Amino acid sequence: MSLRRSVDNADAEKGAPPLKPAVEEDERLADVHHDLTRGLKARHITMIAIGGAIGTGLIIGTGSALAQAGPAPVLISYTIVGFLVYLVMCALGEMASWLPLGSGFTGYATRFCDPALGFALGWTYWFKYIIVTPNQLTAASLVLQYWVDRDRVNPGVWITIFLVTILFINYFGIRLFGEIEFWLSSFKVVTIVGLIILSLCLALGGGPDHDRKGFRYWKDPGAFKPYIAEGDTGRFLALWSTFVTATFAYLGTELVGVTVGEAQNPRRTIPRAIRLTFYRIVVFYVLSVFLLGMIVPWNSPDLIFATKNASTGASASPFVVAIKLSGIKGLPSVLNACILVFVFSASNSDLYIASRTIYGLALEGKAPKFLAITDRRGVPIYALGLSACFALLAYMNVAEDSRTVFKYFVNLTTIFGILTWISILVTHIFFVRARRAQGITDAQMPYVSPFGIWGSWGALFGCSLIAIFKNFNVFVPSPETYGTWDYKNFVTGYLGIPLYLILFFGYKFWFGTKGLNPLEADLFTGKDRIDREEEEFLRLQALEPEGTGAKRFYKKYVSWLF
Repeated sequence: MSLRRSVDNADAEKGAPPLKPAVEEDERLADVHHDLTRGLKARHITMIAIGGAIGTGLIIGTGSALAQAGPAPVLISYTIVGFLVYLVMCALGEMASWLPLGSGFTGYATRFCDPALGFALGWTYWFKYIIVTPNQLTAASLVLQYWVDRDRVNPGVWITIFLVTILFINYFGIRLFGEIEFWLSSFKVVTIVGLIILSLCLALGGGPDHDRKGFRYWKDPGAFKPYIAEGDTGRFLALWSTFVTATFAYLGTELVGVTVGEAQNPRRTIPRAIRLTFYRIVVFYVLSVFLLGMIVPWNSPDLIFATKNASTGASASPFVVAIKLSGIKGLPSVLNACILVFVFSASNSDLYIASRTIYGLALEGKAPKFLAITDRRGVPIYALGLSACFALLAYMNVAEDSRTVFKYFVNLTTIFGILTWISILVTHIFFVRARRAQGITDAQMPYVSPFGIWGSWGALFGCSLIAIFKNFNVFVPSPETYGTWDYKNFVTGYLGIPLYLILFFGYKFWFGTKGLNPLEADLFTGKDRIDREEEEFLRLQALEPEGTGAKRFYKKYVSWLF
């Protein structure tokens, strides 16, 4: 079952402005495919939604935040940013369930808000993932150095093996990708749940040392570690510094918006994945960092060494520090293997997102047309090939002196991610205004954001604050940096903002586009096709047997987690 993803001109009677599709229905393109295959099942979508958010940012990045600020700021920032992410996901879910476009949220920005916003959002999102993909491949090679030293096996060998593998998975269709990502993401969930249970046991004295820690470390050395300054100012700056770490940990949650064009029965699966996001954030993020603050003191020499001397792998994880402090042996190697799976899954999904993003841009006429061509299995082969070419940047990291340069590029990904959230929220605000102006009530919607338009306004304010003050430490002098200007951190931390604005205003200037009037936003083109597909899917599903025994037990009691 496939869905043509060309963007048709809006119905003139509805007053919608004509869109300019990249794919025209003419004789020249009659034999060319531009369809994505709806091969992602409900379980694939729900696992990709949570698997995209669980990564090394949680299992490793929390260590640096804990060492820098203490347990209380980490808990507060992860809770607040988690709520912002939930609002972003609710906004995305409302749009995606109404009109599941293959072009994802870049298509929504184009149709509901302004074509210039879709252009800027799509290209910056693609930039993010063509940078993140090679970085994940490099991280995988570094994780393997835990067992095999780089002097014995060059990291380029591991990079090549992983790159060929993820290319194979992405090339042979969405069903193979969805199934592999389902099991990899399931493994991530099991790992995090295992770490949460282990952390709880250690906090209650269940480790080999039988030391019932409780909230001891919140009292000594304390819940807050002042950052840059002393007193209340230092505690506030410590809190604010952890927002960057929390944001980085949550980046990727929105990738479910890229999968809607290949989801079976998206009007049911997408809202379900969004609703469960809240509980997963509470369990996997908030609970894990809360317990971590109970079992690892922020002034632990092991934690300080790990965060300063190891960039990736088990040695950099605060959970390993907790394991060592409690006297458990043998688990670091097991956790390192888990981290390897995390990184491999991330590189696999990152390449997928990069290819689908540039494919969506091509459908909207904002990238070369040939990138919208798919093979008979629904794979955008040219978009995949182009995105894979940038994955070759991973070989920069084979040389030691290139790693430092590449890390500055990675710093760009955080601001690109925040700008993506901001764009989704702005699009949702325009979407709500448009559907209300055109008489579409909440009762007609498959899913409505529980906090409505005001939730998006609040999240927009919060995300904008984080974007503006993300690298505040370059403006606040400290004893270590007094008299110096960290221009590299400043440039790489904020370069994404002017780049985004240049893309946005450059497109408006070149094509003379204007923001869409709520009455002119195209809310219906392609909806009838999706309605027919949904009816056919539900009809076929009704003919299938309900299932008994283990299958019914899984659906009722286990599927909420996976």
